[in-house]
Amino acid sequence: MFFISEVSSNHSQSIDRALEFIDQSAAIGCDAVKFQLFKTEMLFSKEVFESNPETIKRKQWELPIEFLPALSQRCKEKGIQFSCTPFYIDAVDELDEYVDFYKVASYELLWDDLIVACVKTGKPLILSTGMATMDEIRHAVEITNRNGCQNLTLLHCTSAYPTPYEEANLAAIETLRNEFGCKVGWSDHTVDSGVINRAINRWGAEVVEFHMDLEGAGEEFESGHCWLPKNIGHVIKQVRHGLIADGEGVKKPSASELPDRSWRTDPSDGLRPMKSIRDTLKKI
Repeated sequence: MFFISEVSSNHSQSIDRALEFIDQSAAIGCDAVKFQLFKTEMLFSKEVFESNPETIKRKQWELPIEFLPALSQRCKEKGIQFSCTPFYIDAVDELDEYVDFYKVASYELLWDDLIVACVKTGKPLILSTGMATMDEIRHAVEITNRNGCQNLTLLHCTSAYPTPYEEANLAAIETLRNEFGCKVGWSDHTVDSGVINRAINRWGAEVVEFHMDLEGAGEEFESGHCWLPKNIGHVIKQVRHGLIADGEGVKKPSASELPDRSWRTDPSDGLRPMKSIRDTLKKI
């Protein structure tokens, strides 16, 4: 099971805050932490800026590229993987030295050139599939296959922030797995532990990504799709305990049961403990 905490824009362009996200992610049991690398003026067309000048304020959400070395190093120190979603082609090369894997966001799923650039690095690739049809996903997967992708994960996703639980459509996880035969996971925007547990335990999600904020002061927290560390940490702990509890499937006495085996009812007289230890009790 692989958990990814998504920082998105909640770092507030503070290196100390960004590093704290890594520390908290490691502390609650995440396997990776992910940021986003975009330039606002390269994210939207000129028509968007003309119709809504406020869009330029998204520059306050940009991750300073000079943060990358420190973020990557802190992840190594904490023993978790570092990733960052590229939102422009050159970002792929800018990230290559630092990231353990790439993720293409749902909004960029149709951008073949970006997918190809990520694949060409030879690193694992995650594709989010929010808003996409099966034909659109087939095309994206074909692009990855044609360009030699060796490690692909698809994330089923509902791109609503937050996502109503009744629109999660978790059964699509199985649909994607059956169709493409690769690893499939769930990108959560519900902030609902029941949804995450269902995605894993019923539908076999191998990866779960979730948005996280530190304390509710991040840019995106008010939207209602971000977990806080203590809450998602509890979910991660439960999931990992549950997976360990599956065991190996062989029916046999467990180590914690062994001391009580001799205290079972002796079949010869229907009394506890077994006659084999009764003499021992007399001597005591």
